[in-house]
Amino acid sequence: MASAHPQEIDSAFAGNHELRKRVHAAIDQNPTQSTLFRDISTYILNQPPQDTTEPASKKRKLEDSNGTQNGVAAAAGGAGSLTGKAWRTYPGVSFSIPQRKKFTLELVAEKAGGAIRAVGAAGNTEFGIAWKDVDQVFCLPVPEKAKRQHNFIILPIHGDGVNPVPDYLKTSPPEPILWTYEEPSGKNIVEGEDPGPGPMAEAIHHCLIQAGTGKTVIFPDPEEFESAIAQSHRKGEKAYHVKAHRGSKEGYLFFTAIGILWGFKKPLAFFDFAAVNSISYTAVLRNTFNLVIATQTQEIEFAMIDQADFAGINEYVQKHGLQDASMAAARRAKKLNVNPPAEKQNGTNGAVAEGDDEESELQKAERMLEDEEDEEEEEDYDPGSEGDSEGSGSDDSDDDDDGEEGGGYEEGEGEEYDEGDDEEV
Repeated sequence: MASAHPQEIDSAFAGNHELRKRVHAAIDQNPTQSTLFRDISTYILNQPPQDTTEPASKKRKLEDSNGTQNGVAAAAGGAGSLTGKAWRTYPGVSFSIPQRKKFTLELVAEKAGGAIRAVGAAGNTEFGIAWKDVDQVFCLPVPEKAKRQHNFIILPIHGDGVNPVPDYLKTSPPEPILWTYEEPSGKNIVEGEDPGPGPMAEAIHHCLIQAGTGKTVIFPDPEEFESAIAQSHRKGEKAYHVKAHRGSKEGYLFFTAIGILWGFKKPLAFFDFAAVNSISYTAVLRNTFNLVIATQTQEIEFAMIDQADFAGINEYVQKHGLQDASMAAARRAKKLNVNPPAEKQNGTNGAVAEGDDEESELQKAERMLEDEEDEEEEEDYDPGSEGDSEGSGSDDSDDDDDGEEGGGYEEGEGEEYDEGDDEEV
């Protein structure tokens, strides 16, 4: 029944439960009064805060050092920017950032306005962000889960976790918002409805269009990148993530059409193409390698990436010219809207050829490493006397096989990772 009442009423009378119930009862008895109560609630919400007799310690709890009031980011325009009638409501949504809790997700679609917000059980807005303050929206599959799940990520402007916040901003940008959409299964599937995240993404896209942001929801694209490693828990299904470590933290890299995202634990990091100076590879071993992303202000290293995904990553890097630092300024100069255009830009034959050349360099390094190991084995090998060697071909072949199987690396070497040994960049 609460969903039939305007959200402004719940927000305006959040501090007086009994009065809010009386307002709801009045609307239920006379629905025509809904507009009047909504206007009153909007007026209350837009009033400046009043002085009270509450101790200063309680006031400080309502406004923390990050400029947030009652859990609503002031950088996103304060509580006033998060009001409005909910166009879509999704109860029981599991959020991970900025709070790990279930809330009701509400989408407000308004012309040149609107917002996305998380609403608590009492009807109060816990946190949210105006659509005009949204930089990017992602919908990415959650890896290594038996049931299909997707994480929606809302990144605020200046909240990518990579570029420094401009000095002219008076307050810090709001935190990213992350929640999980779990696909229904079995008897929970509604016939005729898409069980995937598509309908929710379409609703968000509608709000972005209404607000005039020019943004869209970014999904993984196999033409950009897909992992060469099969998913053991869901055979035959493509994977779009790469497992890696940033310092001691394990997470996933997603190579999307607009940049590289690191998730899903705090701090999230998004490297749009204009932010990347160059990408290089370090600590190249037989089974793993490290990826270093250099920006204008820092270098961030992602370690212990499976060698099987090198070719796909390198093709992505070559396709978007991310290995060339001289192109970084040009990308930043051309940055008008980092969302991909309607028609996709396919890699040229030249770009693919460059990727093949770069890959061959890596393979050359691996062969050199193998040659060194073979030389060490030959130096350690004592053939003995000529008489002893004659007629012992079978034994020699067995020794050779053993040496070749060893190869200086045991199965899985390089995949063990001690989180305590790494320091976060």
